[in-house]
Amino acid sequence: MAFELSRRRFEHILLIKPSSLGDVIHALPVLHGLRQRYPGARISWLLASSLVDLLRGHPDLDEVIPFDRTRFAALGRSLPVTVEFAAFVRDLRARRFDLVVDLQGLFRSGFLAAASGAGVRIGFADARELGWVFYTHRLPALPFESHAAELNYRIATLLGFPDWPMRCQLHLIPEDHRVARRLLHDAGVRDGERLALLVPGARWETKRWPARKFGELADRLSRDAGYRVVLLGSRAERPLGQAVAAASGSPVIDLIGRTDLRQLMAVIAAADLVVTNDSGTKDIAAAFHRPLVCLYGPTNPRRTGPMLGRGRVVRLEVPCSPCYLKTLAQCPHEHRCLRDLEADAVFGQIAALPGSGSPRSGSPLGKP
Repeated sequence: MAFELSRRRFEHILLIKPSSLGDVIHALPVLHGLRQRYPGARISWLLASSLVDLLRGHPDLDEVIPFDRTRFAALGRSLPVTVEFAAFVRDLRARRFDLVVDLQGLFRSGFLAAASGAGVRIGFADARELGWVFYTHRLPALPFESHAAELNYRIATLLGFPDWPMRCQLHLIPEDHRVARRLLHDAGVRDGERLALLVPGARWETKRWPARKFGELADRLSRDAGYRVVLLGSRAERPLGQAVAAASGSPVIDLIGRTDLRQLMAVIAAADLVVTNDSGTKDIAAAFHRPLVCLYGPTNPRRTGPMLGRGRVVRLEVPCSPCYLKTLAQCPHEHRCLRDLEADAVFGQIAALPGSGSPRSGSPLGKP
């Protein structure tokens, strides 16, 4: 069956991976493989509305179909939302997809795959919430510690992707770079300065290296390595940025909450260094090949580490990690996996990065 599928041609393809930011980036190699395998096909991606800008203008993609997860959460409890969802499903079916690849692996995504009417629907054999019942072809399970991108890329064996390494690509246009330059210049970054981005936030509080230690690292990067330190993150993380700035003995530029997703991507693309917890920003940095250091505690870098090995992981070898606990209240060891990770150790890993001693050539921090 797999051999027959690899010989078929598909004209209208839907990739389902609505969220989250890092998980969407882990699915990008599949998009590239689909485009290489079916260069003339129309490829669409069903994506959470909040992440549409992440893939806007991507050269391998013909269309992004926004999916309002927040609004559709009221499905069945709100008549207007239920009517709107039914219209969404009708529109999906009217596009006449002949192949759907579901990389989300939940009941809802499996249902949407089936509702599309596509004759071939590929998903994970171990999809949660019985999502697997909706697929015509199922990808066998791999060991739990396999990287998320490798789990997704198993589709290559079914569809006969070309035999070359996975490729992960994000796309920016010149205007995105101009906006980032203006934003950084207006914040006080001067031409020729080496730019270090620190991203102290993460969705799980257990993934966050303490703000005090981010502040200590910011001081070392500024005072001992000559970096201009900039903080990035979401609006909800502003108090975290204030705590980092207060803990640093050197000035930092706090852009937390002051960028949209597109601006965040462009600022990261301009960086000479990115230091982040296990969050989606690390995957953006990896996609743009930026020098990257990732701090890990409760999660496993073998599963969610930087894409294609593009970055350095720093973690303490403690017996309780990875535990995948999301809140500090759940942790019986006082968050020692990140609490005991010292700024000096992280700074040492940064100093060992290739090219860490000089600014990169072709820096986009020219005149805006």
